[in-house]
Amino acid sequence: MATRFVDEATIDVRSGDGGRGAVSFRREKFAPLGGPDGGDGGKGGDVILHAAPSAKTLLDYRYKTHYRAEAGLPGAGSRCYGRAGHDLTLQVPPGTQVFEGTDESGPLLVDLAAPGQSFVIAKGGRGGRGNAHFATPTRQAPDFAQPGEPGEARALCLVLKLLADVALVGLPNAGKSTLIRRISASRARVADYPFTTLVPNLGVVRHRDRTFTVADIPGLIEGAHDGAGLGLRFLRHVERCRVLVHLVGVDLEPPPAEAYAVIRRELELFDPELARRPEIVVLNKADLLGDQSVRAGEVLCEAIGRPVRVLSGVSGAGVTALLDDLLPFVNTRANSDGWQPPL
Repeated sequence: MATRFVDEATIDVRSGDGGRGAVSFRREKFAPLGGPDGGDGGKGGDVILHAAPSAKTLLDYRYKTHYRAEAGLPGAGSRCYGRAGHDLTLQVPPGTQVFEGTDESGPLLVDLAAPGQSFVIAKGGRGGRGNAHFATPTRQAPDFAQPGEPGEARALCLVLKLLADVALVGLPNAGKSTLIRRISASRARVADYPFTTLVPNLGVVRHRDRTFTVADIPGLIEGAHDGAGLGLRFLRHVERCRVLVHLVGVDLEPPPAEAYAVIRRELELFDPELARRPEIVVLNKADLLGDQSVRAGEVLCEAIGRPVRVLSGVSGAGVTALLDDLLPFVNTRANSDGWQPPL
């Protein structure tokens, strides 16, 4: 059964309280001047967020929203320190951003972009000091100790942005899911109606001596930057990619040049930086045009003023050449050691 894709979650976390210090006096035979010997309380456990490569979605945090680390234990006599509380580690997918509060309007606390990266999001309270700490020449029998400090409580908004080298963008039914199935082991759903893809699909591509990731971004239509379709929710998954592959279908309305302009406009309105990202324009579904496909590519090239590659995700014609075009933009070392900013 496929895992449900969830890219937003709101959780409440609390680190452990520190253990209280002990009030104790040494009372042993033949030790009449034993004095205070209360030990310190243990430190409360931290709440740690860890970017685990095995995590792919924030689904778990939709069903359980409250997390608390273990409190430290109190101190004891004979200067015995209380045990520190165990840390609580929450695993999130690489690419998760953490905001203070219940939505993205709060300050960004951390961007867990690199696999294996960890961040202490709530520090455990310090343990209280026992009465042994407060003995002085003038106060030789203190009968008090410190309580442990309370842990930190925070409301957090988790937002996942996919870490992909390549993003496939285009109007619904442009053939993005068909292409990602062709070039990777992704089993993205394919059908002959718009909005077949309701969540981003991520595929791993192995071509020649390189391995890189490709994301199929759904829901882009005119007005996507304002929330039309599914665009506003999923456009953020384009932000980390190194290169855009812009698919234009030959069988759809509006005409190819206009369809290209619609998506370009939405990307720029969402984030002007995306309009400056490297881009490869693809005229897809060339198998429907037969011998006219080359001419159709030339017409689109003249209309938009950019090179256009013609291919068919169904037959595979032109796909190898597209993958060759992508190689200069992907970096195997960056994929294995951690995400790097786009070129």
